[in-house]
Amino acid sequence: MDILDLIGRARPLFEVDIRRHEEELSALVEGARFLVIGGAGSIGQAVTREIFRRNPRALHVVDISENNMVELVRDIRSTLGYIDGDFRTFAIDCGGREFDALMASGGGYDYVLNLSALKHVRSEKDPFTLMRMIEVNVLNTISTFAQARALGATKYFCVSTDKAANPVNMMGASKRIMEMFLMRASLEMPVSTARFANVAFSDGSLLHGFNQRFSKRQPISAPNDVRRYFITPQESGELCLTSCLLGGNRDIFFPKLSEELDLTRFSDIAARFLRSMGFEPLECASEEEARRIASEVIPRRQWPVYFFASDTTGEKDFEEFFTERETLDMSRFESIGIILNEARFDEGKLEDFVSTIRALRSAKSWCKQDLVELFRRMIPEFDHRETGKYLDSRM
Repeated sequence: MDILDLIGRARPLFEVDIRRHEEELSALVEGARFLVIGGAGSIGQAVTREIFRRNPRALHVVDISENNMVELVRDIRSTLGYIDGDFRTFAIDCGGREFDALMASGGGYDYVLNLSALKHVRSEKDPFTLMRMIEVNVLNTISTFAQARALGATKYFCVSTDKAANPVNMMGASKRIMEMFLMRASLEMPVSTARFANVAFSDGSLLHGFNQRFSKRQPISAPNDVRRYFITPQESGELCLTSCLLGGNRDIFFPKLSEELDLTRFSDIAARFLRSMGFEPLECASEEEARRIASEVIPRRQWPVYFFASDTTGEKDFEEFFTERETLDMSRFESIGIILNEARFDEGKLEDFVSTIRALRSAKSWCKQDLVELFRRMIPEFDHRETGKYLDSRM
């Protein structure tokens, strides 16, 4: 499967920049100690591979997904093989006591990269998942940064999202709030981050769902009015590592993508995907029709698809990586833009956020509106779009 072809691009996005800076990147990796948090997710695995192939002195990977961690190791052994350095994985939660013990047991790390996140807009559907999202996206960032700094790390990197720019959903807003806390943290240790688009065929993504539906001989469903930017898993790893190693304090890296060349509809990718597999998409008028005719038409090399207009909570009409209020450096790299930040933050807001979350969690009682109102206090321009419909009600 040619991912670039499916997302409508002819060549890798960061090819020139990586080649131009390869010597510097490799020199920084070689001999350094790395900790990758959330390293078994799609982006985390891509970052881990980028570090591994440049021969670090130590590379430790933490993730709660035991099965994905096993696959990460198998994949690395089957492609890149082995390194002289200390490569180990730990199936633990970065918010748990076991992680505290890990951090206290070793010789520290030069670079700590936090790729853990609750990334789905569908996480808005209930207040309990929302609170978990805050814990992972914000509170764990605060705590792992503090641990990295205490152990003498050189740099802390944490992945953000394009949805943090003028957020309309809670996931994007949580990452924007995370960026606010990192601005304060940057006074104690250098930090950098990256905003980027959908990672094509990443775990849990709609495109990954195409693979799952195909393997199970099930209909494919996708919106026909949502256009998004896509990068490949390898590109996500390259962007994160470049930001971590070459980014200045408080820099936010993002891919330079043009609306004319790179915005792609999910329904178009679904059609390309099926044709690449030797099937012709057969549009249906409803989910029910697509399910009903699947066993009949698939043997005839047709695949039932249901394309629809999106109406779910949190969907943004368009994607953007920066706002008009942010200062940009568009000249340093050919395919990477940089948001330059000063250490601006509102101490009162940050303390209010933490104390409010602690109070709600201690009371063991909160509703979604409590969290929406808190987010609006943090981000007055937060345009939360609530439709009452969620992705879990879709096929």
